[in-house]
Amino acid sequence: MHGEYKVPDGKLVVIDLEVDDDGRLRDVVLSGDFFLEPDDALGVLAGALVGVPRDAHVAQLVQVLDDALRLAQEQGRIVAPVAMVGFDTRAVAVAVRRALGLSTAWSDHEFAVLHPGPMPPAVHAALDQVLTEELDAGRRGPTLRFWEWEDPAVVIGSFQSLRNEVDLDAARDLGVTVVRRVSGGGAMFMEAGNCITFSLVVPGSLVDGMSFEDSYAFLNAWVLGALADVGVQATTSGLNDIASPAGKIAGSAQKRLAGGAVLHHVTMAYDIDADKMLQVLRIGREKLSDKGTRSANKRVDPVRSQTRLPREQVIDAFLAHFRGRYRTVDDELRPAELERALHLVETKFSDPVWTARVP
Repeated sequence: MHGEYKVPDGKLVVIDLEVDDDGRLRDVVLSGDFFLEPDDALGVLAGALVGVPRDAHVAQLVQVLDDALRLAQEQGRIVAPVAMVGFDTRAVAVAVRRALGLSTAWSDHEFAVLHPGPMPPAVHAALDQVLTEELDAGRRGPTLRFWEWEDPAVVIGSFQSLRNEVDLDAARDLGVTVVRRVSGGGAMFMEAGNCITFSLVVPGSLVDGMSFEDSYAFLNAWVLGALADVGVQATTSGLNDIASPAGKIAGSAQKRLAGGAVLHHVTMAYDIDADKMLQVLRIGREKLSDKGTRSANKRVDPVRSQTRLPREQVIDAFLAHFRGRYRTVDDELRPAELERALHLVETKFSDPVWTARVP
C-alpha cells in the first residue's frame, strides 16, 4: 500500500506499508524530500508504526510517533535533538491514512459541478442539507454548486440569535427574506447580482485528521487561486474569512454530518448596498461603524472594484479554475433531490419555528 501527502508550503511525505492478518501495520517504509536530523530518526518513525492498528486515527498515530521519538532520545538511541523540516509527525500520520485508503486527496475524487438557474434562498439552504445528506448516504459524490437567486435575503448561521442579528421590521419593509441555514458562522446579506455564493460538499476523508481551522484553509485554497486568476491577491484570515490587502472579501462556514460528509460554503461580496445591509443587519451596524461606513451611497464591493469584471465573468473564471485544478463533470440536480429540498422549504426552512429556533 502506497500513500503520499504534500505538506502545504512544505515537503512530500511518502509511506509504503502492508497490513497483516490481524489488521496491524507491517513492513513500513517512510520516505520523501523532507529534511530530518539525525538520520536515525527515520528508522524510529517507521519502526514506531509497525504493529499499530490499521484503523488508528490521525491523532493516535501522531501520539505513537511523538512517543517513539521521545523514548528514543531518553534511551540514547537518538543522541541529537530531532529536527523535522518541511514535515511533522502529523504529515506522516496523514500519509499512513492515505496509504490505507482512509484519507483521500483532491485527485482521488471527481466533482460534480452544478450551476442551476435562480431559486429562492430558502431552496438553496435546503439543497445544502439535501446534497450533504446524499453524499453521506453514498448516493452522490463530491459536489460544487453555485447559487443564483432573485430575492434579497439574510441567511443567518444555525446558532445565531434571530433578534440580535436581524432587524425584522426593516427586513419586512425592504422585502428581505430571512433564512436560517444548517451551518454555523455569521449572517450573510445577499442581493441578486451582488454576491457570489457557492457550496462545496466533500467526504470527511478529504479533511481527515485536520483541525477545523486547517480544513477551512484547505478547502478555500482553490478559491485563493481563482481570485488570483482575476487579479485579486487574497489570503485566509482568521478561522473562516478570505481577505485581500483592501479588506475582507468573503466568509465561509461548515457543517459536518455524523457519517463524515462535510458542507463548506462561501459567500463573497461582489457589490453590496451597505446602506441596506446596515438597515437589516443589527450586528452589521456595529461592525461597519468602526470602518466609517455611514454614507447611504456607500457600497461594499471588493470583488467588483478589484477585478473590474462583471459578476458572471468572475464566476466563469472560478469555474474554469476549479475545472483546471480537479477532475470534474458537469451535472444537474436530480428530481428527487429538488423534490426533497422543496419539501424541506415547506417543513423547515420557511417555518418560523426553525428560523427563530434561537430567538
